[in-house]
Amino acid sequence: MDTLSVAAIDVPAAPAGCRRNLVERARWQWRPSDGGDPAADVQEFLAAHGLPLDDLARPAPDHDPDGPCGAALYVSAAAGALLTGAPAGAPTPAPALPEIAVVVYGHTDAPPPPPPAAGPWRLGDWRESWTPAQHAEAVEAVRQAIGRGDVYQVNVVGHAAARYTGDPLPALTRLGALPGARYGGTLTGAGWAIGCASPETLIELTDGRLVTRPIKGTRPATAAGARELRASAKERAEHVMIVDLERNDLARVARTGTVRVDQLFAVRRWCDLWQAESTISAVVADGLGLADLLRAVCPGGSVTGAPKRAALEQIAALEPVGRGAGMGALGWVAPGRIDLGLTIRTAAADGRRLHVWAGGGITWGSDPQAEVAEAAAKSLPVRAALAG
Repeated sequence: MDTLSVAAIDVPAAPAGCRRNLVERARWQWRPSDGGDPAADVQEFLAAHGLPLDDLARPAPDHDPDGPCGAALYVSAAAGALLTGAPAGAPTPAPALPEIAVVVYGHTDAPPPPPPAAGPWRLGDWRESWTPAQHAEAVEAVRQAIGRGDVYQVNVVGHAAARYTGDPLPALTRLGALPGARYGGTLTGAGWAIGCASPETLIELTDGRLVTRPIKGTRPATAAGARELRASAKERAEHVMIVDLERNDLARVARTGTVRVDQLFAVRRWCDLWQAESTISAVVADGLGLADLLRAVCPGGSVTGAPKRAALEQIAALEPVGRGAGMGALGWVAPGRIDLGLTIRTAAADGRRLHVWAGGGITWGSDPQAEVAEAAAKSLPVRAALAG
């Protein structure tokens, strides 16, 4: 079993000027066997370490140079489902990872030295957790559920794993450097690591305003692909359903009447793909704490479906392997600033294997074979970056 190295802090969405001068001060991790209310526990842990997030509408206090800078926050898709009261789904393929991790950081004048070399990097063959035929059957099962009126849309995700030798952190760091990775970076723990290249904002809080930027709709990054995406009635209908879902999620935690769609169906590039993105914002409600915000937005609508609870029940029934680090939340929290990315285009390492996840939203108009091909296209740049 290879040993994961300890790298310089490179948490997604951490302040750019601080990333290389951070040191860990405290850590809290949670698994379902721990019980309790993990959302409330996250909020209490942060407050106990100088990061009060019990009223997100309150202006941030003056920064204490000797106090904490902020904290990394990771919430798995399974943990997000549990926060909503939905089934968590199949067991995770990477049980070394916690379902929630909070790491508080302060500043240091002496960043850690680079880790020693761990031998040559070698990544073995990827082994899928389901065959293309099984993936297509899951897509068809969702179409049948839509036909019965059980759901309007469900995001179906597949998993693959590959054994490795050497240190996986440089590979995960390469992943975070992919073009368009708004939430590029890594988070590590004892025997595990996550690398993220996500372009998607799950939730951002700045100056009292909440923002989410759901992504839904994909085509190859060619001129023809951009035209096809903009003209696709199926992709636009799928996208608008998720925009409506996200508007509803924000309305639960926003000041009444402040939710608005700032931009609808903007086509943006991530690596070799065009993707459609919308921006939805709202004024945060007085007295809203981080715990209630997490309960409202996790797991993200674009990787679950509509209605969210019914979609999560379909996901739990259809996906043979848990989502692990994929389709969750990862980013930075501090008084006055929250910035969590949705962990699409994300990989995780345990002591033996690398894990990746990819999928897409299924509507009545979905073609099963096209959905299988879309998931493969999303996974391809991730796997290439990991292979190096």
